[in-house]
Amino acid sequence: MSLPPLVEPASELSVDEVRRYSRHLIIPDVGMAGQKRLKNAKVLCVGAGGLGSPALLYLAAAGVGTLGIIDFDVVDESNLQRQIIHGQSDVGRPKAESAAASVREINPLIDVIVHNEALSNDNVMDIFSGYDLIVDGTDNFATRYMVNDAAVLLGKPYVWGSIYRFDGQASVFWAEHGPCYRCLYPEPPPPGMVPSCAEGGVLGVLCASIGSIQVNEAIKLIAGIGEPLVGRLMIYDALEMTYRSVKVRKDPECPLCGKNPTITELLDDYEAFCGAISEEAADATKDSTISATELKDLLDTGDIFLVDVREPNEYEIVNIPGATLIPKGEFLSGAALERLPQDKRVVLHCKSGARSAECLAIVKNAGFSDAVHLGGGVLAWINQIEPDKPSY
Repeated sequence: MSLPPLVEPASELSVDEVRRYSRHLIIPDVGMAGQKRLKNAKVLCVGAGGLGSPALLYLAAAGVGTLGIIDFDVVDESNLQRQIIHGQSDVGRPKAESAAASVREINPLIDVIVHNEALSNDNVMDIFSGYDLIVDGTDNFATRYMVNDAAVLLGKPYVWGSIYRFDGQASVFWAEHGPCYRCLYPEPPPPGMVPSCAEGGVLGVLCASIGSIQVNEAIKLIAGIGEPLVGRLMIYDALEMTYRSVKVRKDPECPLCGKNPTITELLDDYEAFCGAISEEAADATKDSTISATELKDLLDTGDIFLVDVREPNEYEIVNIPGATLIPKGEFLSGAALERLPQDKRVVLHCKSGARSAECLAIVKNAGFSDAVHLGGGVLAWINQIEPDKPSY
C-alpha cells in the first residue's frame, strides 16, 4: 500500500544541491518535491557495522538532510571484510566517528549527528524522538526488541534488516499502518538457537544487498512514493539469487501494538528478555567457569580433556593446543558424550563462552559433575596467553 510522505518538503534546494541531486530530480516520482523532502528528513541509523555501512553511505548520497549515527563499538580489522564505511586507518577508532567522517566526505551538504554511545533504555526514547525515521542495522535480539518498542511507543516508522551467511531479510515496521516486529517475532528464539554473524559468519557483499534495500525503503517512506515493505517481509537468498515476499499481518493480540497492549513502556531488561544463554547453562556455569590462565595451568598438568565445541572452519582459523574438536551439534544430539573420558576432567570452550556454556549444561546433566568451561572462550585465550594468534 502507498503511504503519505513522512515529512514536509524543505523550502528550497541550493544550486549546489540541484547539481548534486540532478539524477533524482529528473525522475518524475522523486522530482523537486521528493528531493526537498529528503533534505528536510532526519534519519537515525542504529549501528555503523555491516548493514549500517552501506545504509549510511547511500542515505548520505541521496541527500537526507540530517543523518544520525549511533554506535559504541570501535573498528576492528575483522570488520573490514563487510563494513565498507571504514578503512584500514580507522582500526581502533570509534565506529560512529569513523562513519561520520566517511559520510561527510560523501556529502558535505548534510548535517551529521554522532552518538558515540550504546543505545539503552536510558537514552533510546530521547534519541529517537529527534528523528523522523529509524534504520535498524543492529545484530542482536535485545537491541532489536528495544528499537521496535521505542519506535512503536513514539509512533516512529523504522526500516529493519537482518543478515546471516547467505541469507537476508528486510521489512518496514510502522504500527500506525501495519505490524511491528513483535507481530512477526512475538518471542526471541531460545538462547543459542540462532548464531550471530560473529559465530556463523556472513558473506560481506550481503550487507550491501540488504543495506541498499533498507535505504530504498527509507527514501520511499520519506518521499511518499511506491509501495513500502509495510506488512511484507522480503527474504533474499544470495546463493540461489532469489527474492520472495511474505505477508506479515498485524497481530490483534500483539502485547505492544495490538488492541489490548500490555507493554506500555520499555522493558526493564532486554538482555534478560532475550537471554544470551539458557537458565540451565547459567546454572551450570556457576562455580564451573575458569580463566585462560587457569586453563594454561591445567593443560600443563595433562590431567584434563579439552574440548572445542566450535565448528571445523572456526577450528582451522585458530585453536588452543591440545583441544579436541567436537562441535556443539554433537552435544545436542548426545553423540559427543560417548567420546568424553571418565578418567579426566572435561574442559569445554568455544569462541566467547556462550556455546560452551550450553554444552556444559548437557555434560553436567550426563554425570560429569567436575566439568568446567573457559570463560571468554578462545578469544580470551588469544588475548591473555597467545596474543600472536589470529582473532576473528
